[in-house]
Amino acid sequence: MRDALDAKGMSMREAARATNYDPAYLSRVLNGRQQPSKALAAALDRVLGMEGELADLVVPSNAPRQVSANADIQHMRATVDHFLDHDNRYGGDAVASAAVQVWKCGQRKLDSGAVASRVQNEYLGTLAELAQISGWLLFDSGRVNESRSAFLESHMLALQAGDKPIKWFALDMLAMHGIEHRRPNETLRIADQLLDESRIPPRVALLAHIRKARSLAIAGSRQEAMKEFSVARASLQDSITRRDPSWTWWVDERELTGHEGEALLVLEDSNAAVPKMRQALELSINTDASRRGRLYYSVALLAACASSRAWRDCESTLIDIIPMLEVVASGRSRRRLRGVLAGITHSPGVPVWLSNIAQEVSAML
Repeated sequence: MRDALDAKGMSMREAARATNYDPAYLSRVLNGRQQPSKALAAALDRVLGMEGELADLVVPSNAPRQVSANADIQHMRATVDHFLDHDNRYGGDAVASAAVQVWKCGQRKLDSGAVASRVQNEYLGTLAELAQISGWLLFDSGRVNESRSAFLESHMLALQAGDKPIKWFALDMLAMHGIEHRRPNETLRIADQLLDESRIPPRVALLAHIRKARSLAIAGSRQEAMKEFSVARASLQDSITRRDPSWTWWVDERELTGHEGEALLVLEDSNAAVPKMRQALELSINTDASRRGRLYYSVALLAACASSRAWRDCESTLIDIIPMLEVVASGRSRRRLRGVLAGITHSPGVPVWLSNIAQEVSAML
């Protein structure tokens, strides 16, 4: 393989990009630390013009028994449903590591060549979805770097599988990650990449407009951000088509309103953000069974009320948050809550009674 790369004038990373394989995996193969799969060898044969020579060399004496890929696929799909249900009810903290374990186990089987070629694409697509779900759970539990790696892995697996819906999902999650961690330019690039694709499903485009609006708000471009939100709102109902991926089910009025509130908060218009956050929370209570969502929007409303110095509203929202903390373990929401409480406690002119409540809730965390 090294001789073939040298003859082609290609680096290991260039080969990884050309074959849509993880550079780290390719490095382990090149350095003799991992057995290459038949699929990798065949991909390299195509890229390097080797006419099957590398694939013929993959004949390990202790070749692994091929697993029942269909059973593995069913198991991975069932765990996705279980993890998401747990996340909606209780947050992602407790199940993030379990999801990663299932995903990594499936990845190892794939890399070892233990998945039959006839079901490999389906296996890749299922693994891509599991990597994406793992990334979301890691994101909700506050494990920032790990979540980004999982989204990137999901995108790569989806490309290998030719699974466009999961590829779009992974890109949307990377855009979300960029917003959360203040990388507006990265999010803008991803949103524009999605919007530039031909025949992209309407609800995927709607999400791209929302991500673009949020990144523009972070960059301080209020007029452009509001314009993107207007495009998204105008297409909210009309965007539902048969071409929409199944994962877009959660894009609704609550989601859009909450994003508008977050953008207004970033733009330091807390008076306009408060009614948006309140509406998103009411929609979450009335139409959504997700306890994690209620905690998220309650904390978001608290942040908006604190920013506008609406101290009595802060008090009532804090009192509502307390019982949720006994049920929902979402590292993301708790981290934000800590920051809001610290801001309230140290804010000049904050009433003593509110500062005391904030300190009590901080102690609970």
